[in-house]
Amino acid sequence: MDVNAPAKAGTRDWLALAILALPTLLLSIDMSVLYLALPHLSSDLGASLTQQLWITDIYGFVIGGLLVTMGRLGDLIGRRKLLLIGAAAFTAASVLAAYSSSAEMLIFSRALLGVAGSTIMPSTMSLIATIFKNPAQMGTAISVWMACFMGGVALGPVVGGVMLENFWWGSVFLLAVPVMVLLLATGPALLPEHRDPEGGRLDLPSVALSLAAILPFVYGLKELAKHGWQLWYAVAIVVGLAFALAFVRRQRRLDSPLLDLKLFKLPVFRAAVSIMVLGGIVNGSFFLVSMFLQTVVGLSPLQTGLWVLPSTAATIASVLLAPVIARKLRPGYVITAGLVVVAAGYFVLSQIDVTSGVGIVLTGMIIGSLGAGPMSALGNALIFGSVPPERAGSASAVSETGGELGIALGVAALGSVGTAVYSVQIAGTLPPSVPPALADTASEGITGAINAAQQVAAPVAAELLAAGREAFTTAVNAATGVSAVLALCLAAVALITLRKVPPASEQAMGEAPEEPSADAAEEPASAKT
Repeated sequence: MDVNAPAKAGTRDWLALAILALPTLLLSIDMSVLYLALPHLSSDLGASLTQQLWITDIYGFVIGGLLVTMGRLGDLIGRRKLLLIGAAAFTAASVLAAYSSSAEMLIFSRALLGVAGSTIMPSTMSLIATIFKNPAQMGTAISVWMACFMGGVALGPVVGGVMLENFWWGSVFLLAVPVMVLLLATGPALLPEHRDPEGGRLDLPSVALSLAAILPFVYGLKELAKHGWQLWYAVAIVVGLAFALAFVRRQRRLDSPLLDLKLFKLPVFRAAVSIMVLGGIVNGSFFLVSMFLQTVVGLSPLQTGLWVLPSTAATIASVLLAPVIARKLRPGYVITAGLVVVAAGYFVLSQIDVTSGVGIVLTGMIIGSLGAGPMSALGNALIFGSVPPERAGSASAVSETGGELGIALGVAALGSVGTAVYSVQIAGTLPPSVPPALADTASEGITGAINAAQQVAAPVAAELLAAGREAFTTAVNAATGVSAVLALCLAAVALITLRKVPPASEQAMGEAPEEPSADAAEEPASAKT
């Protein structure tokens, strides 16, 4: 037995994982549960359309903007301490949201939930990296954490539907309270504390710059995906990029940076983060498939959510299976194989037509979801395995922020591809009897075509809907076809950049997770494991 091999986790550690995974499940449910509750609370609170958008979006915006800050704060003050503070704040904000008496109060409550949530996500993942030293067990633990997160996103609409069927809209926010109370009660006993022994301080100008970079950038991307090209959204993206450049320059000058850019000199860290970001872009066409089920197949939002569950189950299964396979095979090979499967799934989706039922769509989604698991599970395990323990919080924040940015980029880029194809396709197929104003509305997107069809006579409406559905199906084909090609390209990148990383079983016996490189040799002693 190798005396240098990392110690294996015991029963107490696995109990700690359960305590860390449950809040993550509720946190992700909170991201998706609101969509079904929105009509109920909007009517009750008299929320305007703009207020409804703020109610739904501010939670995710705040979380995305603060992940980097909270990841570093956890390294400085202690990850358990930050997690428990966040859990207490999330409990209070959930109660405040549940009993909100105005739209403004609910928006404020959702913002507070975002602040609290941003402390929980990096803290839970970095604590997992702290607890599980054995690479094989760390991979399994991260997979369980990710499975809970993905399961929460999928279960949100379903749980929301059940709660709204039996209780008032505020009940959806109270789901988190008992779980957070359990975390507060057991966390001090089960969870270890860990912080950066070198200390330092939180650089407030860097916090401001990170928010000024991430928030307008993500906002611009999401709005471009929703509404198409508009100058204001492009300006927001440019402003975000300008602040990002200023943020990077400041981090290079600081002795205690908010984001340690030296981590990107580690080859495995750099490769894994890049693959996670690019993987988010690959999956950017998934939302078009969801729209296809509603606008072309004709499913309701709840039915669509239920039909998506099998693909989510496939992702969870592959997330849990990937670390087991990576114990014997090199993780780079497993990720590469998974991305090839992702490409196959998107290729199936690129072949659907207006007559396609749920079956072929579900088949493509399940195939693609099966392939996506290794990238998510093993990518995070590689990120944590390549950084020093005192930087686990920052590494977690980079991973989660990168994933968020990748998804936003993918939705914007592939949504733009779909919009362009739709506009070209429908221009030549609209019935000539459609008034010009309604023709312009129909050309904006499939929802515009549906709205325009409601304002014309039945025979023309049928033709207009047929043209819109045909054009949108072609747009989905194009976007998913691009995703398939991108997945194959990313598979090649994973194979090249991660081919030297040994299987987890060899890492567990004390073998180095990566070969020394010139970049890694430049690391200061304090940044090496």
